[in-house]
Amino acid sequence: MVSAAEQMAANTSWAALGKATDLRNRILFTLGLLIVYRLGTFIPVPGIDGLALREFVEQAGQGIAGMVSMFTGGALGRMGIFALGIMPYISASIIVQLLTAMVPKLEQLKKEGEQGRKKINQYTRYGTVVLATLQAYGLAVSLEAGDLVTDPGLFFRASCVITLVGGTMFLMWLGEQITARGIGNGISLIIFVGIIAEVPAALAQFFASGRSGALSPAVIIGVILMVVVTFLFVVFMERALRKITIQYPRRQQGMKISEAQQSHLPVKVNPAGVIPAIFASSLLLLPTTIATFSGQQTNPIMSTILAYFGPGQPLYLLFFGSMIVFFTYFYTFNVSFKVDDVADNLKNQNGYVPGIRPGKNTAEYLEYVVNRVLVLGSIYLTVVCLFPEILRGELQIPFYFGGTSVLIVVSVAMDTIQQAQSHLLAHQYEGLIQKSQLRGRGGSKKKRSPVRR
Repeated sequence: MVSAAEQMAANTSWAALGKATDLRNRILFTLGLLIVYRLGTFIPVPGIDGLALREFVEQAGQGIAGMVSMFTGGALGRMGIFALGIMPYISASIIVQLLTAMVPKLEQLKKEGEQGRKKINQYTRYGTVVLATLQAYGLAVSLEAGDLVTDPGLFFRASCVITLVGGTMFLMWLGEQITARGIGNGISLIIFVGIIAEVPAALAQFFASGRSGALSPAVIIGVILMVVVTFLFVVFMERALRKITIQYPRRQQGMKISEAQQSHLPVKVNPAGVIPAIFASSLLLLPTTIATFSGQQTNPIMSTILAYFGPGQPLYLLFFGSMIVFFTYFYTFNVSFKVDDVADNLKNQNGYVPGIRPGKNTAEYLEYVVNRVLVLGSIYLTVVCLFPEILRGELQIPFYFGGTSVLIVVSVAMDTIQQAQSHLLAHQYEGLIQKSQLRGRGGSKKKRSPVRR
């Protein structure tokens, strides 16, 4: 039976957006910060030879540089102040979360609530500065080795490192502000906007290849159908749920007796969302970002890494798929669906799974169910991310038509729309409460008894 909340959510109209001032302000705030981010991608790092950089990007656009540029919103291809993008922050988050699961002191800090979370976020920021500094210095050296700098030397390296690290920290701040005061997840939205902004140029390049004869009409139609099917498949799987029946017993609070109720605990097929794909991509881009602009000066070790871990290579696909599966399980059980916390919450609310004792047995049952669900979820993520990558490597189509970019665009868009609908639903509830209070006051005035003298 559909609940009143679900009925109200289904009847929520976007016309109510004009009345929901808080949601409108959040959306405008988010759009404003994302515009600032896009403007920053066009501000170049000082000392870069623009003509040589443009020629290099045109030659390397189909290689690993194209993938790196996709995750930075094209800033790396233009060597903007946001050339490192948000990837150092994501890499630092991966390291901190792994250490939290392995180091008892950090694990205890994680259980301390808000204060512990703030401390862990502080460690993540410190890690972001360290990783961004190392990547920025490596990128500055690579730019000099590739003859893409007008005046190489210590001054250029220092200015490049300061500019790129400052740009990454500013992006991290933008993402946190969007999450706290805007709508949606700020870090995911930054990557989302970067991909969407570069899609028109990628489409123009793709159709230009068809007009020049480099791609046949059958290939163009096939790629478009592949993207559409991938979109539909991602939407279907992201909405797929496994419902666990929850029973609430009959309770008596004072003179009020509440009847026994039955509800459901929804477990998504992909509880981790787009995070595993982003984490796995960031690990693949970590060594290759440094070597992207080094041209023919790449050392033998880095050349071997790029040869075996380039897009479409067997080791690249194997490592990518393995990391997606690993982060799907790791992020689900450590962040998005903690079975112990869920079991404790059910126990505190007097809820239980029929046939399962509350507490430890419920946690073990939830872990069993989620493990089985994640088998399908991890396979889904791996197929969506790898299959288009294989076709893309064979057909030399732009990175923006790959599975990772499609997954990010669809997942982030669905999550943002869902949050907006939640705000609209909360606004409707507030309106109903205010109306009921006004009616109560009006009724009390009409029914006031006469004063006896």
